[in-house]
Amino acid sequence: MSIQSTIEAAAATLPPSLARVAAAIRENPSVVIDMTINELAEECHTSVASVVRFCRAIGFSGYAPLRMALATELGKEAAQFSARGAFGSEISDEDTLSEAVSKLASLELLAIEETVARLDFDVLEAAIDAVDRADRILIFGIGASQFVAEDLAHKLLRVGRNAHVPSDPHEAIAATVLQTSPTVAIGFSHAGSTAETVRFLETARANGAATIAVTSAKDSPLAGAADHALFTEVRESTFRAGAMVSRIAQLALVDCLFVGIAKRRFAETVDALRRTREATRALRD
Repeated sequence: MSIQSTIEAAAATLPPSLARVAAAIRENPSVVIDMTINELAEECHTSVASVVRFCRAIGFSGYAPLRMALATELGKEAAQFSARGAFGSEISDEDTLSEAVSKLASLELLAIEETVARLDFDVLEAAIDAVDRADRILIFGIGASQFVAEDLAHKLLRVGRNAHVPSDPHEAIAATVLQTSPTVAIGFSHAGSTAETVRFLETARANGAATIAVTSAKDSPLAGAADHALFTEVRESTFRAGAMVSRIAQLALVDCLFVGIAKRRFAETVDALRRTREATRALRD
């Protein structure tokens, strides 16, 4: 897992003094290379001891090992994405449109690569098993995660699976209680702390459903409520509220899930896709 993705995933759980260090590095990772530990502490209005605690919180023994590792990571990424323009810094108002788009494209490509590279295939197989065994598939997310939930449901419906995406949190939680057949509940949340989605999985599990979480936060409440947790590796852009990079990473995991489920019943899947495509052909012509 990249250092920058580790910082992104940990940022929401850090205490304020450490969170300020994380924010500075997320804004411009090269500050670690350009600044001494004292300078970074001053920049972040915190102490040298807090910077050291931050380093340990993300898996390094101190500032020097973090500095060396991040310099290596930034160097590799700069070489990998040099053809796309500036890389390794946030989108700024000084960027041209071309530069901003290049930075965003680089972040999205990295999100897919790192998510797939770090994917636990045993967990993915277990999640696929749970969905394949279920007669009823409940999928839920809030905000941008709802669009990802709808994408998975659309794919599953196209191959004849009984998938539902409740749009209202109360409806979603109520649906998990009324289980008359084997059910799997799948919750999407980038930060893993969206209260409605956490409650959705907790209630589903309490009522006997298999539960799957898709999130970037390994120690999050959502991951804790899941039998099978699938993790994205993401570095969001400046415009985090738009959930751009995190959405792309979640969609990559949706496709991984769908391909695995489809392969379990390959002939049926191909036939279902053909029939549904032909049924809607007249609407497209």
